[in-house]
Amino acid sequence: MRHQLLAFMPLVVIACSGQADSQQAPMSGARPFAVTPVADFDAPWAMTFISGGRMLVTEKDGRLLLVSADGKSRAVVAGTPTVDSKGQGGLMDVVAAPDFARSGLVYLSYSASVPGGKAVVLARGRLTEEVAGARLEAVETLFTAGPAIDGDGHYSGRIAFAPDGRHLFFTAGERQQFDPAQDPKATLGKVLRLTLDGKPAPGNPLAARGFAPEVWSYGHRNLLGLAFDAQGNLWEQEMGPKGGDEVNLIRAGANYGYPRVSNGDHYDGRPIPDHKPDDGFEAPKVSWNPVISPSGLMIYSGAMFPAWRGDAFIGGLSSKALVRVDLNGTSAAKAEQWDMGARIREVEQGPDGAVYLLEDGRSGSQGRLLKLTPRT
Repeated sequence: MRHQLLAFMPLVVIACSGQADSQQAPMSGARPFAVTPVADFDAPWAMTFISGGRMLVTEKDGRLLLVSADGKSRAVVAGTPTVDSKGQGGLMDVVAAPDFARSGLVYLSYSASVPGGKAVVLARGRLTEEVAGARLEAVETLFTAGPAIDGDGHYSGRIAFAPDGRHLFFTAGERQQFDPAQDPKATLGKVLRLTLDGKPAPGNPLAARGFAPEVWSYGHRNLLGLAFDAQGNLWEQEMGPKGGDEVNLIRAGANYGYPRVSNGDHYDGRPIPDHKPDDGFEAPKVSWNPVISPSGLMIYSGAMFPAWRGDAFIGGLSSKALVRVDLNGTSAAKAEQWDMGARIREVEQGPDGAVYLLEDGRSGSQGRLLKLTPRT
């Protein structure tokens, strides 16, 4: 991590409407925030805040940790599901239920070996704390994306609760198989809208057209960020192929085009047609080429950084960056991109309005939890 703080040099924000802007935002030469390391983890993947400013943190190999607000103490939460952590798999997202203070329910995603191959799974359990330690009780599988696929990539598995508190949205990657993203019967390469029990939500827009009843939108690749803004708009970011990382405004029933169109190409050099106006596909609001390898998406609503309220923050893996995207209603534009010196897997907002980052690390190596606060 680079701790020196240089003079802040703002970037020009590039307007974006309709067709996505694919120009690469340059790295900002400075960071307008102080960085405080809080804790170290073994290949962490996601985190969520619960009562008292404490955190639940997932580690790729399958551990769920209950961490104190200051990061100085932690306990392994017993009762988590068995995961298949090969490749891009592992214990992935963790989100406390909207009524966590009453119910104690925690939602998890993870990759698992299932009949026919491997799949991303949505599960939930009740967090209990006793003298003997923390535990997930009554863990139940809510949904398994399909079809099952051999291979260890593009699980996705991000969770976002709808503002109505009665539904959740879940991302299922196309598992590096391309075509499932356009297959109406598959739930791969899709944003899914479910009840809190993991059932297809009534009124999903594509069921009457023969799609799997869980599908809300389709034509996606590897969806690693999902969040609602204060106006109820659902934003999603995903890794493109060779080029073409995307931020999308998710619309009910829309087709986002992959693999028929993309602002990138296949890794073997085969071209993919670019998004074009009126091509029948929903174009990204912002795209990157060269890529940033986005992972983790947070829309800021705190008071600590008032100028950023309502904007999206994305972790960059290959770019080793924190990326800000300026959101304005249903429009988006690139803003700053700060060099963080390490792969950033997760971005979250703390109860006090600070921004928290999880460095990616690797299995068997450390990834730090960092707290960002305004420079003084």
